[in-house]
Amino acid sequence: MATRTVGFDLDMTLIDSRPGIHACYRRLAEDTGTPIDADAAVSRLGPPLEWELSHWFPEDRIPEMVGRYRELYPTYAIEPTTALPGAADALRAVQELGGRAIVVTAKNRPQAALHLTHLGLEPDELIGGLWAEAKAEALRAHGASVYVGDHTGDVRGAHTAGALSVAVPTGPIGADELRAAGADVVLADLTEFRPWWKAYTQETTD
Repeated sequence: MATRTVGFDLDMTLIDSRPGIHACYRRLAEDTGTPIDADAAVSRLGPPLEWELSHWFPEDRIPEMVGRYRELYPTYAIEPTTALPGAADALRAVQELGGRAIVVTAKNRPQAALHLTHLGLEPDELIGGLWAEAKAEALRAHGASVYVGDHTGDVRGAHTAGALSVAVPTGPIGADELRAAGADVVLADLTEFRPWWKAYTQETTD
């Protein structure tokens, strides 16, 4: 049987990065003198950094602010971030049944890697810088048949890749909205992933 590959989103799927990102935006606001509503910013995690910064800065300053935010990120965003319930076990569940667990995220790869290392999360591969439908590039390249995420953009990415969309309402999007967006499976959180994955692999192997 071919090796099964499962893709996972990072922010608000595997990790709760809201406290760290909140701190990072507060420091960016202090440094630049620009009012940034950090509460609003962390309530809509998912899209690329440039998209969020466009709410607070003119277009011609966004490249500069991306650079400054990423300079601040290791100091302010890594330590406060926690793994979401079931995150480590979900990755292990795939690997223990002979599969590969990959992370495909809109976050840039160096920052994503810092989070994984800090929290002891060990996927087989990490791909950064991809959002929504663009995630399908990595999912196809790695032969992923399932993609797990918390955002409607993750649902679109899974379907664009021809993968099963498994959604968790642990981020800004509720279960009903994820279903309406076309999620094939909605779990309460990743603590439900292992039993679902075991049943799914048995069902699709028989």
